[in-house]
Amino acid sequence: MIKPKYCPHCRVARAALAAMALVAGAAPTSVMAEPGLYFVSLYDVEGQTSIDFKFWHARSRGEKASAADVGIGYGVTGRWYTELYGTWEKESGGPTQFEEIAWQNDYMLTQGQYDIDLALHTKIERPQDRSEGYALEWGPAMKTDIERIQLNANFFFQRNLRVRAPSGDSHTELAYQLQIKYRTKSTVQPGIQAYGEVGQWNRWLPSHQQSHRVGPALFGSSRVGKQEIKYEAAYLMGRNEGRAANTFSMRAQYIF
Repeated sequence: MIKPKYCPHCRVARAALAAMALVAGAAPTSVMAEPGLYFVSLYDVEGQTSIDFKFWHARSRGEKASAADVGIGYGVTGRWYTELYGTWEKESGGPTQFEEIAWQNDYMLTQGQYDIDLALHTKIERPQDRSEGYALEWGPAMKTDIERIQLNANFFFQRNLRVRAPSGDSHTELAYQLQIKYRTKSTVQPGIQAYGEVGQWNRWLPSHQQSHRVGPALFGSSRVGKQEIKYEAAYLMGRNEGRAANTFSMRAQYIF
């Protein structure tokens, strides 16, 4: 193999690959919580409206849980994307119930002038159960390209606010999202996604209590007249709150 010349992307690529290898090497251990399973991507979608459908299904030792999101998004400018959506959840043997409404905003701080595109991601969730208060998520979302390979890395802080439930707390926790996508000329592009939660941002949980999930992913798009359908799907393996769990997640957007 010929050793490549130095480029500013290489450290980003090595760091992302090393992080994914670390996640994949985490050994699984032992009630499933809602995992982070939808990747926050950076795109210029100015003037585009989208109907967004997301779904995940997780299984762990005979227990099952699933959730579906339905929302509408809009590219306000070339830098600012906003989306409002509702979430319905179902646990083993239980009915499907409306869980929460959420408002997400992603604002691109850089857009092509540097090697890495940087955006600020924010999301606020309002659960149906008012005793659960609010959930706030914020942090940087990053993207870079190396020829046909696209690398993404997101690091988000999460905090509950105005929680009245006895089990509630107000710690700020840290979550990550990693993605590698190989952009082919076909309608389906392969990749890898990884997600995880490590506990409080300044006091991580012991490794056996952390959540790490990684697996293969597929991405694609298709034209329907003047409209477009974008889709992605991933099968993730690893741990969710210390318990071994396999999860399927998918997302489809109808853009017009």
